[in-house]
Amino acid sequence: MSTQDVAPITPEELGVMQGWVGRNETLSDEITLAPIRGLSATLDRDDPEPQPGSTLPHLWHWLYFLPRHPQRELGPDGHARRGGFLPPVPLPRRMWAGGDFTWNENNPLRAGDRASRISTIESVAHKKGSGGDLVFVRVRHDVHNAAGLALTERHDIVYRAAARPGDPAPKPAAAEVDAAWQRQVHPDPVLLFRYSALTFNGHRIHYDRSYATGVEAYPGLVVHGPLIATLLLDLLRRNAPSAFIKRFEFKAVRPTFDIHPFSLKGQPGADGRTVRLWAEDHEGWLTMQARAELA
Repeated sequence: MSTQDVAPITPEELGVMQGWVGRNETLSDEITLAPIRGLSATLDRDDPEPQPGSTLPHLWHWLYFLPRHPQRELGPDGHARRGGFLPPVPLPRRMWAGGDFTWNENNPLRAGDRASRISTIESVAHKKGSGGDLVFVRVRHDVHNAAGLALTERHDIVYRAAARPGDPAPKPAAAEVDAAWQRQVHPDPVLLFRYSALTFNGHRIHYDRSYATGVEAYPGLVVHGPLIATLLLDLLRRNAPSAFIKRFEFKAVRPTFDIHPFSLKGQPGADGRTVRLWAEDHEGWLTMQARAELA
């Protein structure tokens, strides 16, 4: 059976997948300096040399607790074969749909910390979309250092059928026009490769053009959702460098590809405590929306 001919999700399959709810795993890591240097360079930042005890910027915890699957355990898309920690969803396309985060302002992660991440499958849901079956998996991550809980993250993964000729294109939404902050990004293949390498992300849609266009039918390489989210918070950091972000949530609205530049935009709220952030493509369509809450 080709990826074009995946059968509809049956109640029995959904029941098996929902049996993964409550499954957990724990990974330990050290917040080392080299990944911080690497991401700083990748984001075109002129940061000072990180030192032990330096506070880790928001979302840079994605540089740690990385997947450790042997090559033999990878599937054709470059991800680990399903049925380990994540449920065995039989749909070929997998995307990071969004996430929300709460940081402990009294206990940030710092370079040199020994940390652990406890991950739990919170829910598995099935929906029917215009293009067929969708399966949403919500994962919770609690990250601790020696002083206790540093942050809680929930992220949503969406699985869907492969694209087929004649599938209706999702209706785009126009992005906001007014923004106090903005920056344009040119997502060339080197940027995507470097971010994939830093996060040990083997998903081929981000660096293998023949796979992305020929197998998953995308028009180009897909820009990582977490990279765009990181760039949105980096926009806030560039414009409000002393702010401490207490909460952040983002939702991927539309894929972004390496074939055109895209824009990052931000608008502080009148209350001085919230910031709206969003990304838009070269045609002005909204691709990601986000909201940050400051301490």
